[in-house]
Amino acid sequence: MKRVHILILLFVAMLSGVIFVALGNSDAYASFQQAQDDPERVFHVAGTLDLDKPMDYNPVANANLFSFHMTDRQGLSRKVVLHKPRPQDFDRSEQIVVIGKMQGSTFQAKDILTKCPSKYNDAPTQTVAN
Repeated sequence: MKRVHILILLFVAMLSGVIFVALGNSDAYASFQQAQDDPERVFHVAGTLDLDKPMDYNPVANANLFSFHMTDRQGLSRKVVLHKPRPQDFDRSEQIVVIGKMQGSTFQAKDILTKCPSKYNDAPTQTVAN
């Protein structure tokens, strides 16, 4: 084999390895149960805010500690602890995605994504008069 062919084969092998490792470590959407079954892995858990349970945020004591309860898409409710400030308009969120790991029965979120109601959904339609 020529050197060029060997270099191309090595490059393809390295590229395949990089892709394999990247796909193996990628975050996955899951339920709280799946996250609890694999506590070493980072998961994205989508759900809704459980308004029947209290939210705990005291910015004077610790501005980077916010906890709340969330119900995932399978109906399982868990306490979520976020080590960041409470997102603005959090209690108005239609959907929440928490990113992190389970620790016991508590989900330790490293980040949170919220989907708030659109201000355009309830806007009255306007007609233009000529």
